[in-house]
Amino acid sequence: MTDKAHEDWLDRELLAHKMEPVIGELFNRQGIEIKIFGKTQTNETPLSILRSIERGDLISRKKLDVKLYSALLHDISSMGLGLCRIDLGLLVLAYTEMLDKFPSSKQFIRSELPSIFFETGTGPARPEDVVLYGFGRIGRVLLRLLVATTGAARFFRVRAVVVRGVGGASDLSKRAELLRHDSIHGAFDGIIEENVDDSELIVNGNRIKFIFASHPGEIDYSFYGFENVVVIDNTGVWRDRSGLTQHIKGAVKKVVLTAPGKGDIPNVVFGINHQDNYQDDILSCASCTTNAVVPTLKVISDQYGVEAGHIETIHSYTNDQNLLDNYHKAERRGRSAPLNMVITTTGAAKAVEKVLPEYTGKLTGNSVRVPTSNVSLAILNLTLSKSVARDELNDFLRETSIHSPLHKQIDFTVRPVVSSDLGKSVYTGIVDSLATLAKGKNVVIYVWYDNEFGYCHQVKRLVRYICGDSVPEYSGRQRK
Repeated sequence: MTDKAHEDWLDRELLAHKMEPVIGELFNRQGIEIKIFGKTQTNETPLSILRSIERGDLISRKKLDVKLYSALLHDISSMGLGLCRIDLGLLVLAYTEMLDKFPSSKQFIRSELPSIFFETGTGPARPEDVVLYGFGRIGRVLLRLLVATTGAARFFRVRAVVVRGVGGASDLSKRAELLRHDSIHGAFDGIIEENVDDSELIVNGNRIKFIFASHPGEIDYSFYGFENVVVIDNTGVWRDRSGLTQHIKGAVKKVVLTAPGKGDIPNVVFGINHQDNYQDDILSCASCTTNAVVPTLKVISDQYGVEAGHIETIHSYTNDQNLLDNYHKAERRGRSAPLNMVITTTGAAKAVEKVLPEYTGKLTGNSVRVPTSNVSLAILNLTLSKSVARDELNDFLRETSIHSPLHKQIDFTVRPVVSSDLGKSVYTGIVDSLATLAKGKNVVIYVWYDNEFGYCHQVKRLVRYICGDSVPEYSGRQRK
């Protein structure tokens, strides 16, 4: 008996297997990054490619043929494109709506992509040098993401990591093991070689110097041959201008802080205000919660207006809490993190105001730290300026997750997920449509977020932008 479902699956799987090397070749040789509904497909497996396609089907409410994905991908590979990013999912979606207007998929692609996509030979003469100052939870995830994004290294390359310690074989080996294996994010997808003599790790072919220092003033990056250095300070030790300015000397041109900045330091949520603050030499990527909620709050304000609201975050425990009960300067954070739900404060409401001034004086916020290791949840309880029905609100957020400039930040799920389902999400926040509530002007929106991995993607996007990586990007046809 013929099993059509199984035969169809084998056909789709075979197409995905054929797509995988084409995606890798485009990225590593031509600098063309292929995405599917906001998620990069570089270094993905055939099964994960099919999962990305399925996710697009669920959100777009259309069954998009894998054969179309394969055909358009092979067209792209043969058209002599220059450096660019193309969302293949959105390209296929647009093509299905215009099949009767073009005799071939190649003609459609040529009409859809502006001439700048066909310009070759672009890119800087030398990649920018990136240094990670600190190598904790965020530093190690960032290194994974930045190395995976380097590709042909046209725009940037991670050159060094600065850590405290005395160095030596034992220290370097321990750092390497922490990078190879992670209890939350799993094993590193690649090869790490240890070069003790030169105090460096070679990570997927990238030579990364380990510099041991206790203070930024001890380091002369030009000694190592670095130029125009972008320092990513992920220690959290310094958060104001006077402290972070210690990095700005010699070869250093820019500092990016992976924590909320204090005082006049711009807090940047990529996709919202990264272009406004580009000229400043010190930028903060704000917090994971701020990045998770700001994109959704922005589009809700633009569409419906917001009169008042409260943000409650259900946040996984973090390194600043105690494993067992012990003294802590915060009132309740001294209690055992793996054993308790802990009510604490959050600066998310004030941080939102710094990024979205239209929310000034409208928000309050609080947080509960819970005994989970990763993935958090923000509950947005908002009073809008006009009434909206639940289905209308969900449809708006679904469309926004596909057809808006914030489609890389806002994800949307129609499934009954729990926190462990959403680890390693590349999106800044995932709207849980099944939990949405709406009654008149009062709405409640639940936004999940991987407070490590999703946040680091925002940091990565900002660093790439600072390093001049503003190549043309096809993100579908934006809808109002």
